[in-house]
Amino acid sequence: MPGMAKEKTVYTCSECGGISPKWLGKCPHCNAWNTLEETRAEPAGASKNRMQALARGLNAAQPVTTLADIEAADVSRTPTGLEELDRVLGGGIVAGGVVLIGGDPGIGKSTLLLQALDALSRQMPVLYVTGEESSAQVALRARRLGLDGSHVRVQAEIQLENIIATMAAEKPAFCVIDSIQTVFSDQLTSAPGSVAQVRECAAHLTRVAKSSGCTMVLVGHVTKEGALAGPRVLEHIVDTVLYFEGDTHSSFRLIRAIKNRFGAVNEIGVFAMTDKGLKGVTNPSAIFLSTHSEPVPGSCVLVTLEGTRPLLVEIQALVDAGGPSPRRLSVGLERDRLAMLLAVLHRHAGMACFDQDVFVNAVGGVRISEPAADLAVLLAIQSSLRGRPLPKGFIAFGEVGLAGEIRPAPRGQDRLKEAAKLGFSIAVVPKANAPKKPVEGLTIHAVDRVEEAIELVRSLM
Repeated sequence: MPGMAKEKTVYTCSECGGISPKWLGKCPHCNAWNTLEETRAEPAGASKNRMQALARGLNAAQPVTTLADIEAADVSRTPTGLEELDRVLGGGIVAGGVVLIGGDPGIGKSTLLLQALDALSRQMPVLYVTGEESSAQVALRARRLGLDGSHVRVQAEIQLENIIATMAAEKPAFCVIDSIQTVFSDQLTSAPGSVAQVRECAAHLTRVAKSSGCTMVLVGHVTKEGALAGPRVLEHIVDTVLYFEGDTHSSFRLIRAIKNRFGAVNEIGVFAMTDKGLKGVTNPSAIFLSTHSEPVPGSCVLVTLEGTRPLLVEIQALVDAGGPSPRRLSVGLERDRLAMLLAVLHRHAGMACFDQDVFVNAVGGVRISEPAADLAVLLAIQSSLRGRPLPKGFIAFGEVGLAGEIRPAPRGQDRLKEAAKLGFSIAVVPKANAPKKPVEGLTIHAVDRVEEAIELVRSLM
């Protein structure tokens, strides 16, 4: 309409939340590319008024204390009733803790949290705030999961102020917000899901959790790259960040702790999707091992560590005739590290793959980031290249250096005990990981260099 002032817009970075008056290819604050999104600018003085209101709502400043004089005790934990989820959280939920959980759509986030809410509702007041579904839809899912008589309190709401008022009235000890991207505050002019709304709503809910002692779980969307959507500051606000992983075509799901102020990071929990929801898997190594009746070429079992848990994972390699531009493809392992290992294999063991296609896969969809997988990858490649299988009951682990040395892996004793418990009989390990006392049922060969490991395996084939 004539006479109306044109609405002012700014560009906000989806990574760091920084604001720029015009669009740029690279964010001037965090240097991320193509992350600036157009948003509506707040009216003059709105930000100042909001900060003043926030300051009035905060408690008085706390006194300064000497570190040695502070009494510190271990935080008490309440089990959720789901053993695998408790493992990832570090033993259970912590009063006042804030957990951010992300994952692909339909992977089972809401299902898992509804099961946890139902189990916790028997010992404490709980609240489920849903912004993506109606209360009837949540009730239908609960009935499908067999939770007919559940005492979970449910609210379908997306306005922050109403959610906080409900929490003040209900006084829950455990609250789930599904999802943080749908929540908005009247104090902000931007749309729900924008960087400013997600950041401010998460920060306000975190303050409510800390002041009331309520454990808060925020469900977050993920981008097409698999990272949590919203500004990176969101991960710094919360105490624990969990990622829900897994192929929607598979019945198995993994929850991985990326950050945890109350427990170990990189801890994983393994679940199986059933008609009655997600069930914990007591022996996850069985998922990551193929069921070969007899050993096959190109297969080597690795004992890897995920947080505090040793897991047995089968590494499969296929070396095939390539062309002038041979391919190097790895699934579940770093591709750059595969290229490095092929160079080490050529230089120090005399096995060339420069004219061959090399494919490496970690069975079961697990992602392995630790360098202790190096030796198992090399032995799987040489087994495929020669067309001869490794012995039955064979496992290996160890980091390989560019000079051809094999370095030790952390917690080697735990890895060997786990392999022996699952019936493996032959192990090739770094010399520094050789146990002082023999492990019952396991013949251990300690090696110091790549060429020594290759010669040893040839003699065992």
